[in-house]
Amino acid sequence: MYPTYKIAILDMNAGQPNEGMRCIKMLVEQFFENEDVKGDYEIFDVRVNYQLPDLLDYDIFISSGGPDSPKPTGEKWENKYFKFLDEIYDHNLLEERKKYLFLICHSFQLACLHWKLAKIKRRKSTAFGIMPVHKTKRGKKEYLLEGLQNPFYAVDSRDYQVVKPKKKRLKSLGCTILCKEKKRPHVPLERAVMAIRFSKEIFGVQFHPEADSEGMMRYFKRADKRDHIIRHHGKRKYHDMMIHLDDDDKILKTNRTIIPRFLQQAADAIDHQTPISV
Repeated sequence: MYPTYKIAILDMNAGQPNEGMRCIKMLVEQFFENEDVKGDYEIFDVRVNYQLPDLLDYDIFISSGGPDSPKPTGEKWENKYFKFLDEIYDHNLLEERKKYLFLICHSFQLACLHWKLAKIKRRKSTAFGIMPVHKTKRGKKEYLLEGLQNPFYAVDSRDYQVVKPKKKRLKSLGCTILCKEKKRPHVPLERAVMAIRFSKEIFGVQFHPEADSEGMMRYFKRADKRDHIIRHHGKRKYHDMMIHLDDDDKILKTNRTIIPRFLQQAADAIDHQTPISV
């Protein structure tokens, strides 16, 4: 008899339609299609219905990206979400059976802010498109990034950024910076932090590793999005983005690598924690 994995997907999109949720669900469903994997998943609407999973009922958690500033504004869901982050962190310090958490973009920013790991600031302009992500020295050895080139490519869509990491705080909590945004030698600004391993069980990124070609093609072909990109970035940028969508070495490889590896790594760790009935 195979172990059963229970996955909670935290929807942080505040009720806005989002391709990312479709992609996350698809990756989780593909994980459950493996012959030796059994389980199910449930979606929790955090920002509209204030839903959060019970920690003890689930093994693996994926918290999505979302709109707006990550800085708290006093909304009801915020304290509940921050409490959830602390509960997972504290649980893993104290309990033998660990909980595994993957944080995407907005959720990543919230975690960095809550745990006081860096500054969160608004960008001078929106980061939008298929962008190169550079591994740090430690990132080159990270299991979840194995098989990806350096730099690798991912969908980047954000008005805010994680910058000025607090090295002492990161070290005290055992966090490791694994990726930074593209190099911009002509711009006198610090490069944003793009991925952190918060612990053996918690991993986060400030880009969208769940994005696939189908969803992004549909998104970029929308007249409002196409016109916005051309108006702010030019026709060449739009053309290059559309080409990248069909490139197997760009977002498709990222989509098939990071979250699938996270799910498999979590499952393998859980298997070693739980006796398997025969």
